[in-house]
Amino acid sequence: MAGEPLVLVVEDEPAQREVLAYNIQAEGYQVISAQAGDEALVLVRETPPDVIVLDWMLPNVSGIEVCRQLKMSTETARIPVIMLSARSEEVDKIRGLETGADDYITKPYSVAELLARLRTQLRRVRPATVGERLEYDDILMDLAEHRVYRQGERLNLGPTEFRLLTAFMERPGRVWSREQLLDRVWGRDIYVDSRTVDVHVGRLRKALKAGDHGDPIRTVRGSGYALG
Repeated sequence: MAGEPLVLVVEDEPAQREVLAYNIQAEGYQVISAQAGDEALVLVRETPPDVIVLDWMLPNVSGIEVCRQLKMSTETARIPVIMLSARSEEVDKIRGLETGADDYITKPYSVAELLARLRTQLRRVRPATVGERLEYDDILMDLAEHRVYRQGERLNLGPTEFRLLTAFMERPGRVWSREQLLDRVWGRDIYVDSRTVDVHVGRLRKALKAGDHGDPIRTVRGSGYALG
C-alpha cells in the first residue's frame, strides 16, 4: 500500500531472511531483501528504503563495507542502518557503530527487540508512521487528526494532497523525483502517469497558498519537487 515504510533486509541465510521479512511485513511494513552485500548496494540505489536491516557477515561485500559505502554517499547517508551480528565483543560493536551503523543488535536476538529498534529508527526518518505531528515553517500537520494548518488556519486538502505533503514534510529540502513521489504516495503496484504528480502538486500548492500565503514548494527543473 502507498505510504507504508520500506525496509531492506540484507541476510545471506535464507531461513533467517524469511523469518525477518515475515515479521517485518506483519508489522505493516513493505520489505525487499538481498542475500549479498553487492546486491544490497544496487537495491538501495534503485529503490531507496526507509531503514536497512543489515547482517555483518555477508558473501562478497561484508555488511561493514556496505554500511561504510552507504554512509559515505550523500544520497544514502541518512538511511538508518541496523546492524545484525553474532559478534558480541564490545570492540566489534564499536567498530560497527563507528562505520556509521545507527544501531547494533547481537545474535541471537528476539524479534520483538528488533521490531522495537526498527520503530525507533522509523520515528526518526518517517514520523508520520507513528502518528505524530509534523512542522515546517508555519505549516503544521496533525497526523492523528488528519488536519493541516498554516499560521493557525486550517487548510482543506484532499487525501492525495495530504499524503504528498506528508512526504515533503518528513524530509524538508529533499528533492523528490516524480517516480519517487509515485512510489511513496500512490504505491509501487499501481500504475499512474507521472503527469498525475504535477496535477496533484499543483492542487497542493493552491491549497497551501490559500489566504495569500507564499508557495513553499520548489520546482527543481529536470529533477522534481522539494519543500523549501
